[in-house]
Formats: sequence, structure tokens, C-alpha cells
Amino acid sequence: MINLILLFPLLACLILFLFKNRALNNLMINLYAIIHFAVSLSFCLGKDWLPMWQPSKFFAVDSTNCIFLMVMSIVFLAVAIYNNGYLKNDTSLTRKLRHYTYMVLFFVFSMTGAILSTNLGGSWIFIEGTTLASAYLIYFHKTKHSIEAAWKYVFICSIGIALAFVGIILLTIATGNLNTLFYSELYNNAPLFNPFWLKLAFVFILFGIGTKMGLAPVHFWLPDAHAEAPSPISALLSAALLNSAFLMILNVFRVMVLANCDSYARLMLLTMGFLSLFITAVFVYHINNYKRMLAYSSIENMGILAIGTALGGIGMLAAMIHLIGHSLIKASFFLTSGNVLELYGTKKIKSVTGLLKTDRKTGWLWIASFLGIAAFPPSVLFISEFLMVKTMFLQGHFIMSAVFLLLLTIVLYGLGKAVVRMCFSAKSHEIEAKKLSWTMYAPQIVMLVIAFVIGVYMPQGLTGMILSAVAGF
Repeated sequence: MINLILLFPLLACLILFLFKNRALNNLMINLYAIIHFAVSLSFCLGKDWLPMWQPSKFFAVDSTNCIFLMVMSIVFLAVAIYNNGYLKNDTSLTRKLRHYTYMVLFFVFSMTGAILSTNLGGSWIFIEGTTLASAYLIYFHKTKHSIEAAWKYVFICSIGIALAFVGIILLTIATGNLNTLFYSELYNNAPLFNPFWLKLAFVFILFGIGTKMGLAPVHFWLPDAHAEAPSPISALLSAALLNSAFLMILNVFRVMVLANCDSYARLMLLTMGFLSLFITAVFVYHINNYKRMLAYSSIENMGILAIGTALGGIGMLAAMIHLIGHSLIKASFFLTSGNVLELYGTKKIKSVTGLLKTDRKTGWLWIASFLGIAAFPPSVLFISEFLMVKTMFLQGHFIMSAVFLLLLTIVLYGLGKAVVRMCFSAKSHEIEAKKLSWTMYAPQIVMLVIAFVIGVYMPQGLTGMILSAVAGF
């Protein structure tokens, strides 16, 4: 089954190359999304009894990456459905759309490989693959700003990947004569590693892969890339790519915990986490582009994940809950931004007025996405952020909790100000109402419903998965 979700995109690209048919583009993306979702769901619901499930040497599903895989599958399925309406009226050449499909398939393939990889070196290779695939997708519209964003993305992320590679080399030095990068063997032998080289390796890996995760101060590519990429790709970047990088950091962090070097790693994660919140709080007031605004929100939420991981215990549990909620809500937010762009033809906040009057469904989706990402109850993010603050109080970090709440409040006000202006200001008479496909509404509705429902009632199966995922941290 693992082979199926890894080999299908390669086979699909071959079919698209041989049969150059415009209708095949969406078909292959939709088919891959359905297969990916079905396989991921089967792993989450019954991997213990499925006879087809056998962990291989290089790829396997475990209690931690299972959640990451399921979240990515849900987001990818939503993006695939949305994509049907998004590209429906696209007048691009068939060749251009075929290249778009190639890269979407390869992008998801790379993220899937990074999530399922049992080897640190393998994860590094697949993370590099995501850079190659998504660079073209960011450049898809072929404008001056999109090529600038793509080059910035490739340049910064390539430096990050190089730093991570140095970190992996330093990790092999720390392991002594072990000569392996398989996570299971690293975990089993972690207490024997050289602490000095291990700590140095973590610095390089955190900064290197933190570039892909969007953690400050190595986040500079993210606002430009999200602003210029097509909205479905922005959703995948924010709700899937960043998670894939976070998982790789988590795996290395577990080695630090088992090697009794976790206090050092936690301090670094806390520093980058709070810096990410601070950067977002500073820039959220000076943004005139609503997609850039959402990108900075992603930086903020990656910072929250880093803080929760650093806190450990209940904080780690909260981080995993936050990851699920943020992925669903932010994907909805970015997809809805595609509706706004389709309706108004601009990404400028001040040029979008009377959204509720122009398209009521898009307007309410925009508001609901904001309420979800701002952690208003019953958003599941309210639970995760509440648990993090509670953990800070229990650990005696009162000043830290005050700073955390202050920065969140500033970001909340900045986002809210833009959303209110866009939705409730007087409608411009120059804007004509357009009819959008149902596929440009349904995915957001489903993801938001899930995010709000699990904020009220979390099924026992999901709770068990989350508890299993954070065991060992």
C-alpha cells in the first residue's frame, strides 16, 4: 500500500506524457488524491489488522507519521476537488497545465516520501524534492513577482537544505561507529552519542529544515511564495509542506531527548518559536496583500508548534492538536483566498470591499476561516493554545505565557482588522458578481466543519492516535 501511493504519481506522469489530453490532468490529480486518502485512512483505522500493511526498510507508517500522512491526505483531497473549479476557466495552454499536473503529483509524492521515510538521509532527499517541484508551481503564472518569489524560494531553501546536510554529517560524527541514519537505530543508540557533536548537528538541522518549515529567522521565502503561488498550491505549501519539514525536526528532536540533550534542543525551539510569533506580530500591520497576510499567519503557527514541542508533556500534545487544526483551517483560508482573487482580480486588501455582498458564501467562509485560525471557540485551535498556556503556568513560565498571549492578541487584531474591512465595508459598484463552481466552496466547508467539531468533541480514536504520536517526547 505504501508502494501504491509512492509509485502511482510516477505512473500518472508517464500516462500524461504519452497521452497529451487536457482532461487527463484533473483526472490524475483527483485519482491520486482519492487513492492517497483511502490508503492513509486504512493505515489510521486498521493498520494492525491489514494483511497488506508491511513496514519496509525505507518506508513505514508509525504512530507519529500516521497523523501527518492523514492530515496531508485530507488537505490534498480538498485541494484536488477545489482544483476542478479553479482551473475550469483557465485559458492556459494544455502544455502548461500538463506541467502543472506533473509538478503537483511530484510535489505530493515528495512530501509523502518525506513523511514515510524511515531514514534521515531519505527524508532529506525527499525534502529537497519538494523544493524542485514547488518552485515551478510558485512560478506558474510567470509574472515578474512570481519569478522573483520562485528564485528566492529556491535560493533560501537550497541554503537551508545544505545546512541540514552539514547537520547530518555532524550527526554521523556524533554516532561514532554506528554508521546508520535509520531513525530506529538512532533512537536505540542515542544515549551513546557524543553530546557535543549531537548538539552541533541539531543546530544545523533545525536551521536548515526550519527554513522549509517557515520558522523565523529563516522564513524569508514564505510570504513571497505564498503570495504568488496559485491558491491550491498555497494550501499545500502551508498545510502539508511545512508539516513534512516539522516531522523531520521532530524525529531529530526525539534523538536529542533520548540522548539527554533535550534541554538544549528545547531552548532553541522556544527561541525560534517566539521569534516567529514576534515577526508575525510586527509585520501583520504593514501587509497590503491578503495572501501574504495568510503566509505570516503560517509562520506564527509554525512558531506555536515549535513552542509546544519545546514545552513537552501536555505542550507536545497541544502541538499535535494544533498541527491538525491549523492544517485544516489554513488550507480552507488559502482556498477561499482563491475565490476572493477570482471575484476581485486583485490581492490587495484595500481593493477588496463588500465581500459578503459580492459573494455571500465566500464571505462567510472567509470569516469562518478567520475565526478558526484566531482560535475562537469552538475552533480546535482554542484547545491547543489553551493547553499550551496551561502548560506554561504549570511549569512556572508566567512571563513566557504573558508574552505568548500578548503576541497572539496582536496577530489576532491584525488579521481581524483586514478580514472585517474586506467583508463588511461598502461594496464597490465596479465589482460584478461571478458564479463560482460548487467545488470552490465544498472543500472549505468540510475542513472547517471538521476543525470546529473536534474542538467540541474529539473522537476516542483520534485521541488515541494523538496520544500515541506524542509518546516518547
